[in-house]
Amino acid sequence: MNTEQVISYINDNNIQKVKFAFADVDGILRGKVISKQKFLDGLKGGYGFCDVVFGWDSTDAPYDNVDVTGWHSGYPDKQCYIDLSTFRMIPWEDNVPFFLADYTGPDKKALDVCPRSLLKKIVDECSALGYIAQFAQEFEWFNFLETPQSLQDKGFANMQPLSPGMFGYSILRPSQNSGFYNDLFNLLTQFNIPIEGLHTETGPGVYEAAIHYATTLEAADRAVLFKTAVKEIASRHGISATFMAKWNENLPGCSGHIHQSLWTAEGGKNLFYDGGDVNKMSELHKQYLAGQLYCMPHLLPMYAPTINSYKRLVEGAWAPTTITWAVDNRTTALRVINTSEKATRLETRIPGSDTNPYLAIAAALASGLYGIKNKLKLDIEATKGNGYANKANGVLHSNLFDSATAMQNSAIAKELFGEGFVKHFTQTRLWEHRQYAKSVSDWELKRYFESI
Repeated sequence: MNTEQVISYINDNNIQKVKFAFADVDGILRGKVISKQKFLDGLKGGYGFCDVVFGWDSTDAPYDNVDVTGWHSGYPDKQCYIDLSTFRMIPWEDNVPFFLADYTGPDKKALDVCPRSLLKKIVDECSALGYIAQFAQEFEWFNFLETPQSLQDKGFANMQPLSPGMFGYSILRPSQNSGFYNDLFNLLTQFNIPIEGLHTETGPGVYEAAIHYATTLEAADRAVLFKTAVKEIASRHGISATFMAKWNENLPGCSGHIHQSLWTAEGGKNLFYDGGDVNKMSELHKQYLAGQLYCMPHLLPMYAPTINSYKRLVEGAWAPTTITWAVDNRTTALRVINTSEKATRLETRIPGSDTNPYLAIAAALASGLYGIKNKLKLDIEATKGNGYANKANGVLHSNLFDSATAMQNSAIAKELFGEGFVKHFTQTRLWEHRQYAKSVSDWELKRYFESI
């Protein structure tokens, strides 16, 4: 809808309130419900929003090491702008109108640290090269018969999963929780997050959903909204959903794999496909893949942004640990899927479900385009067999401190995303490491309390 159509819709349907939100650096939606008049008044000039949302972490603790805002600046307002193309009605909230926002104003000068604004810049670069990128993210997550209060009361221990045991691709489990399962599929689709597939994964109470592919920004919008929407729908069934990458050391982690391909701007041709190649990969596809392999060590925090991310990236846990690629191999970092011309694509398997989709997709697209711009050769051979055992091209950093430090010092990262973003983002990741480093864990208490 254009501005006039939105205004007409609001007036014609006697709508009195609107909800809008934007994603912070962790991918957490921050927003407000505003009156009809406030909404209409801000359509051109934007809406003042306290910039503390880019100056605190996921627990609302203020960073002490970032420049963009802080006690030194007084936490002023910055103007955010609603993107009218994101208009949706929230079906589980009496069809309240909803919009996504970002910090890309009329002058196109985005706040350096706004994830959605950053992705829009990468999409513009892709368009300038003459390509349309199609993306989709899939998510795994665990569900518990808990409320926010019960989780606090239990200290996040002895939580009751939605269903017991390991039962991947079960037909029985969804039937036993059909109200929740059907609400997920139906309400998400009504919320313009079309679901291709929804099933149980292996683990107690774990589900996986594949979101239908779309152009880059729309795909990222769907992925960001998906996680919050699932949590809201779950809460209406007395369920708490978590998108932690690894909530239990004895259970599988939760992935957030990214599927992608490049298409012609006209004619709808998949530029990743070449039927004459042994792997049905075009030269463009190989350059794109080579770019991701090359940039991977420089951008890892954008794929694995939390302390917990790296508990999933361990050998034998269905998540990659090496800089590898192969055709239809789920042990490598990059998996080529070439089942048909239309379906030929690249799957980036590093991200967990804890990623900020805007940043993870920006990393994938920007590094792929880097390979195309620089005509990188795919001189790393496809892995045969176990990707964990193929360390010839290096391994991924095993912790957030090392990966954030590498990105902080990376000329490649700054070239792709600008010094402002890289400085701020890596500062927030190093803050996250410091909060973890000073904490005392249950593991330490159990191991040392009595014996040391």
